[in-house]
Amino acid sequence: MKVWQKNLILLLLVVVIAAVPLWLLPNAEFGGADGQAEEAITELNPGYEPWFQPILEPASGEVESLLFALQAAIGAGVVGFVLGRITKKSDRKGQD
Repeated sequence: MKVWQKNLILLLLVVVIAAVPLWLLPNAEFGGADGQAEEAITELNPGYEPWFQPILEPASGEVESLLFALQAAIGAGVVGFVLGRITKKSDRKGQD
């Protein structure tokens, strides 16, 4: 099997994994861990006050999601680049 065929299969699997929950549960609320943690803390200790406040508050939830996705994409790019460099270096050493 060629590399582009493997990549296409992996891409299709990613799309299916992302789309199936949205298709099966169209009205479900997909909340993040931050909201669940806040609820748990409030339930355990109703008088809890955070230690500090955010320096910069995003304008909306969409902007916050965008920044989070951008951060994840940059991190994935860095990890992919480093793994690619490590793999390429080990291939080069085996040919010498």
